Amino acid sequence: MLSWERICKITDKPSHEERIRDRAWVEIDLEALDRNVGNLRRLLSPQTALMAVVKADAYGHGAIPVAQTVLEAGADWLGVATVSEGIELRQAGISAPILVLGATTTAEQLRALVRWHLQPTLSSPQQACVFSENLSADEEPLSVHLKLDTGMSRLGVSWKEAMDFVQLVRRLPNLKIASLYSHLATADDRDRTVTNLQHQRFQEAIARLQQAGIPLPRLHLSNSAATLLSPSFHYDLVRVGLALYGHYPAPHFQSAVELSPVMQVKARVTQVKSVPAGTGVSYGHQFVTQRETRLAVVGIGYADGVPRNLSNRMEVLLSRRGQVWRVPQVGAITMDQLMLDVTDVPEVCVGDVVTVLGSVGGDRVVAEDWAIALNTISWEILCGFKHRLPRVRV
Repeated sequence: MLSWERICKITDKPSHEERIRDRAWVEIDLEALDRNVGNLRRLLSPQTALMAVVKADAYGHGAIPVAQTVLEAGADWLGVATVSEGIELRQAGISAPILVLGATTTAEQLRALVRWHLQPTLSSPQQACVFSENLSADEEPLSVHLKLDTGMSRLGVSWKEAMDFVQLVRRLPNLKIASLYSHLATADDRDRTVTNLQHQRFQEAIARLQQAGIPLPRLHLSNSAATLLSPSFHYDLVRVGLALYGHYPAPHFQSAVELSPVMQVKARVTQVKSVPAGTGVSYGHQFVTQRETRLAVVGIGYADGVPRNLSNRMEVLLSRRGQVWRVPQVGAITMDQLMLDVTDVPEVCVGDVVTVLGSVGGDRVVAEDWAIALNTISWEILCGFKHRLPRVRV
């Protein structure tokens, strides 16, 4: 039986910080973020600007504190996916140039772009014409960024039509071309065949503009992977997302630069109980104990961002008295809770902190571990932690 004397003491009046960390939370290390920006900047020439991609709430890290930190650390631009993400940054007092990487198509979005000094991506001649027609000649021309499709097959005009697209936008009133760019589909692959083809297509589009005597705007092609791959991809600006947050697009990039994960996810043990051999655990009894087992219930689940498909396939870190244990999760992960087998960890008690994602001592569990188990990517893991988990700066 569980001894009540082993239950961690809970104060009668917990502090604000204790209330934030009462169940589960995300820790954000802004010093690690600052170091990552500095290390990435050292890969670039002084002429190459750094765009910090802070879309999707900075990949789940918190868009406003991340944006403030990266700009102080040396980033020049911010990249977002939507107009509303850009507005959030402006309302927080951020004045740096912001590129909206996603599609903007409505009159309402156009008015917001102008009001909040956001710079849109133009992906078609039709979009360019609509924007030009709906802008007032009394206002400053809207800075726009023209996107070419060199092989991603997503947003953008075909690279073969770059000349016509640029010439059209140059003729349209109320628009000013701020950059010409494309996006790489396979830059994280060891096989560079597709990446090199896209690079070649981008170069050909640029060469045609030069041959026609058209002044080149700012050029950019690199995502995180291409930024780490080679300076030949850097041009005038690089758009860095994942690497900012301390993660490599693929293992073979680890020698390119030193990066530190910015996010850790932690939760508390909420109950400890012993059950006999042959006991089913959680929904569906996907796990049945093979011995007398001590279970720890932890206050985090799939509604917080721990994928249910990791059930019986993940480990967490639990430290006691200076020693760290890798503890297996058992049974189906539920909406708000998961269970651990702590039979081999002495004196686990209510209130103990479990590192679900992060490092303790010399051991760590990282987003890449989950991604491999789930046949997905670390981007998805980081973006999956819901906002009912408070973000705590450390």
